[in-house]
Amino acid sequence: MLPRLASLSPKASHLLSHLRKSSNSLLHHSKRFSYFPQRYAYSKCPMSMQRKARHFSSASAEALLDTNSTGLSKRMSKKLRRHAPDTILRVNLDRCSKNGDLAEALRLYEEAKADGVELNQHHYNVLLYLCSLKPEGGENFDRFDKGFEIFKQMGVDKVDPNEATFTNISRLAASKEDPELAFGLVKRMKDHGIAPKLRSYGPALFGFCKKGMADKAYEVDFHMLECGVAAEEPELSALLKVSSDVERDGKVYEMMHRLRATVRQVSEETAAVVEEWFGSRKAGEVGVGKWDVGGVKRRVLEGGGGWHGQGWLGKGDWSVVRTRMSEAGVCQSCGEKLVCIDIDPQETENFAKSLSKLASEREVQSHFAQFQEWLQRHGPFDAVVDGANLGLANQRVFNFGQVRRVVNQLCRISPTRKLPLVVLHQARVRSGPAQEINNKRLLESWKNAGALYATPQGSNDDWYWLYAAVSSKCLLVTNDEMRDHLFNLLGNSFFPRWKEKHQVRLKYSSEDGLTLHMPPPYSIVIQESEQGRWHIPTVTGDDLEAPRQWICATRARPDI
Repeated sequence: MLPRLASLSPKASHLLSHLRKSSNSLLHHSKRFSYFPQRYAYSKCPMSMQRKARHFSSASAEALLDTNSTGLSKRMSKKLRRHAPDTILRVNLDRCSKNGDLAEALRLYEEAKADGVELNQHHYNVLLYLCSLKPEGGENFDRFDKGFEIFKQMGVDKVDPNEATFTNISRLAASKEDPELAFGLVKRMKDHGIAPKLRSYGPALFGFCKKGMADKAYEVDFHMLECGVAAEEPELSALLKVSSDVERDGKVYEMMHRLRATVRQVSEETAAVVEEWFGSRKAGEVGVGKWDVGGVKRRVLEGGGGWHGQGWLGKGDWSVVRTRMSEAGVCQSCGEKLVCIDIDPQETENFAKSLSKLASEREVQSHFAQFQEWLQRHGPFDAVVDGANLGLANQRVFNFGQVRRVVNQLCRISPTRKLPLVVLHQARVRSGPAQEINNKRLLESWKNAGALYATPQGSNDDWYWLYAAVSSKCLLVTNDEMRDHLFNLLGNSFFPRWKEKHQVRLKYSSEDGLTLHMPPPYSIVIQESEQGRWHIPTVTGDDLEAPRQWICATRARPDI
């Protein structure tokens, strides 16, 4: 029995009312602590907690609310929350999610409903997520029916959905091969004031593409664009394939250019779709036999080079082969020389500003500001060296001699014969190998020449060498692929193009040691030539350890 609320103060009465709503009263559940391990798979329930729960009284409620007491109320509140049924349910549902155990999650759900436990948004989203997973053999229930039953109950309980809710239920619809329902659910998100994400559209888009429903897939794509959601390679590849399958050559052309602008180098899965299109009968039929050569040239110049966007040029079957490029960028199959696509100087300037802003937010602001001032006095440079990456390349211990040889080589090829900037962490220039007499002299000579910057304790030197290279518009010497979370902050539009034109990588051989691998004199991106040829780079190979594979698609050019 609950204590009589009339004997309590208003605050205590309010607390106990809340406990009744959320857990059918603390005293009721305290009797069940002894079998929580069986019913909730909860590993341990302290005996002290059981005793406290059994002896919970009006005095305990008053103490819980007495903020001027010894602090017992806060500790009690934490324990009560930790052992509350809704918290235990959350823990166990999360465990089910980790293990993909829908059957146990549904058992917990039914039990919680029977016990009057109030489910929140997280509880429902975990259940819907598990329902949306691929079915396992031997299940005696329908995931689709269960999922929509839970979604309906969520509305009955007046629990507001979020983006994850709609995405999970859309995936559930896709599992029943009902992309129309999945798309309808995405549209409903707007009614709830929820902005869809890229993943929200996947069930509908991939579902329509799989069924060959091209027009519906284009409708989803248009909805994405309206909502400011940019398609990535998987979505563009699916749209390319469905367009090829239904022989919509104009849409194939559009998707090829969207891949060029978004992806640059394609995966093997997308490469297979591209090869399938160029090998098709329809691809050989489409195109113009004669075109405005001058107009195409003008469009190439206006676009910065490497594409014209004037549609399929030429007629006849395509020859599609895998090939590679020479160091000068000449296709080893058709002999076409690829172009180096310019980067707008204003884009570089904007990128430097955004990089400075990000670095200042994540570094001690005064430290990075000091570096910028130092760079103003000593820069610009022709090259910047990631000292840590270079000094440890193929080494167990930091090798200053290795850094010195590369620095001297860069100085020789520099148009100004200026030393490159070497960026090293402060610890690298004060301890370890830096204490050796020859290395001390080397570091001192670089420092006197204004070619060494030691980043302060606790800083991330990546921000420093990257900003120096971008602001100086110069080469950056590092084997760091710059793929971690720090560089993901910079986006996937401008940064990959900048890296391609400025990153100098290091190749090690037992005979020559480290050699510099300069940026290619051409752009590694899908290119459409003035003669109608196509060259598509793949992610297979990296031109350092192995030559990159390209798709070369050409056909005989008629008289024009």
